[in-house]
Amino acid sequence: MKRLTAGVLFMSLPGLALAEEVTTAEDAVERQLDTQVVNGRGQLIGEAVSASEGYVTQEEIALRPLLRTGEVLELVPGMVVTQHSGTGKANQYFLRGFNLDHGTDFATFVDGMPVNMRTHGHGQGYTDLNFIIPETIASLAYQKGSYYADVGDFSGAGSASLQTASRLDHGLIQLTAGEDNYYRALLMDSVNAGGGDWLYAIERNTYDGPWTDIDEDLDKTSLLLKHSRPLAGGDWSLTLMAYDNSWNSADQIPQRAVDAGLIDELGSLDDTVGGESSRYSLSTRWARDGLEVSAYAIRYDMNLWSNFTYYLDDSSNGDQFEQVDERWIYGGQLSYLWHSELGGLAMTNRIGADQRYDDIGEVGLYHTKARQRLGTVRSDEVGELSSGLFAENTLYWTERLRSVIGIRYDYYDFDVDSRISTNMNGVDLSPNSGTNSDDNIALKGSLIYALSPEWETYIAAGQGLHSNDARGTTIEVDPADGSAVAQVDPLVDSMGYELGVRGFWDERLNTSLALWQLDLDSELLFVGDAGNTEASRKSRRTGVELTAYYRLTDAWSVDLEYAWTDAEFTDHSADGDDIPGAVEDVLQAGVSAQLGNGWSGSVRVRHFGERPLVEDGSVTSDPTTVVNMRAAYEVSRWQFSADVLNLFDSDDHDVDYWYESQLASEAAAVEDVHYHVMEPRTVRLSAGYQF
Repeated sequence: MKRLTAGVLFMSLPGLALAEEVTTAEDAVERQLDTQVVNGRGQLIGEAVSASEGYVTQEEIALRPLLRTGEVLELVPGMVVTQHSGTGKANQYFLRGFNLDHGTDFATFVDGMPVNMRTHGHGQGYTDLNFIIPETIASLAYQKGSYYADVGDFSGAGSASLQTASRLDHGLIQLTAGEDNYYRALLMDSVNAGGGDWLYAIERNTYDGPWTDIDEDLDKTSLLLKHSRPLAGGDWSLTLMAYDNSWNSADQIPQRAVDAGLIDELGSLDDTVGGESSRYSLSTRWARDGLEVSAYAIRYDMNLWSNFTYYLDDSSNGDQFEQVDERWIYGGQLSYLWHSELGGLAMTNRIGADQRYDDIGEVGLYHTKARQRLGTVRSDEVGELSSGLFAENTLYWTERLRSVIGIRYDYYDFDVDSRISTNMNGVDLSPNSGTNSDDNIALKGSLIYALSPEWETYIAAGQGLHSNDARGTTIEVDPADGSAVAQVDPLVDSMGYELGVRGFWDERLNTSLALWQLDLDSELLFVGDAGNTEASRKSRRTGVELTAYYRLTDAWSVDLEYAWTDAEFTDHSADGDDIPGAVEDVLQAGVSAQLGNGWSGSVRVRHFGERPLVEDGSVTSDPTTVVNMRAAYEVSRWQFSADVLNLFDSDDHDVDYWYESQLASEAAAVEDVHYHVMEPRTVRLSAGYQF
């Protein structure tokens, strides 16, 4: 297996060894706890702010059979990653009682660059991870909850930061083939030249999918080129990433169409939907003695064709629509960490700033038929600027007790300019142009007590932040009929609380338990599929999360992650108080083996329970369970592996929705469950050569 070295360790706060008393700032610098790992997961005793954070190494990522790239986020305990459309589209995410849609309320970063797209053509916070090459990920660090001062937007449910490798021990060329014309080629290596390391990786992937009346025709290319070297007494890196993809989609389908025999579960009612997307980025980072500076520029484009209601709005041409997003994103971060004393007590301080500007040339919505535009619903040019400042203090009261206090300030500026004066419905859209701004102050705090060098307890609380779509902050008229529409709040607050404990035993068990609660203000969201705004109510989510990773022997390890959530609206309504899409139970478990003589493998099960689809709970989804397996063998420089995905050929659903639609044969709209079935069992074989 290739060993990857990260360019920067995500958790930079020092852990303190309890075996010796820490009384000075110099001790705080020197007493860094050696990170121990069970099953590829770091143990953060002495470093963590809560029981709900951690990090994962490439060792465990490599053992996971992945159907889709975005499933790397299922390494975050309690996270469910599914899909309701084609392979090239951003995944559907579920965490802590949230249907996160395509990423709202969970912030994701790659090499310090934000992945969530603000004011996106398809959905606020759109998180498309398809540009990542999984084998190049050195580590994944996650922080669930809103207790961390360095994260601002989309931080209610938490965040994750993926770090790519800086160098490799060996080069690798790998070919993968699977059912339904799945083919993937990977080439990656690193060389030391010109005073630094050069890492390159390129991935090509094509796939037709298992669908009965549509070929996905996935055509994906991803590239990573990274240079790392010492510079001015610090470490410097420059990273180029490129991604281009096109695909056809098998979207969710109505249950009644399957029951009537119009299509089967792998069928489609509109076989002309799909998408095209590209992402090109250049980023740089320099770090020295607690100082870290980074910057990035991203070019992003997307054209997405969907049809979820068929003939509800247009009985002649159908309801297909195209969503467009074309933008540049510029930004950067600056942070500084230093150690000092307060009244003789060791203290660590960290301050930082970040800025991001989305220069959106077009975010648009069009009515289409077979991907041909019939008319414009709305098309806008948007400039969105955000600036953030944070400060965080860690004070070591005793060798066992420490506190973490943080404060964060965010400022947002929105500028929306309609690109058309009148849309296809005859609505004058000029009133929807305008500017708006808002700011927010968030407080965070944790109190951590170490029961022993191996066990720690936590009390944490903090405010989170969620920005809304810029178009919703300036909207005046509904693009559908010209009626008056209320503007949304630019920024929405959340408040989270947590009690937790984590422990490490005998270098074999890594475990944590967290009891948490999250309150959200009334949240008004821009609905990209309709081009207007929609209100939701105040809500509260309460949950329990348990993780346990146990190394049975040097060869065998098992892991268990369970999350239970109670989610409900807090302002009672006759319509009901259930939150549609909120998952109550999530269970993931696995067995992994490094058997020696070159053999290794894993078997994993993922289960997420039924969830309400309407507010009164009268309609619910069925639970979903899937089992995946990987077996691998290495001999000399050769690597061979076999992935069996959906081992028991389950026909459970990836996602379920309840809404109105109308088929071509129907005279009126019908409310129904619309779902996307899991892909049938599939086998993928890989062969690789190290050089």
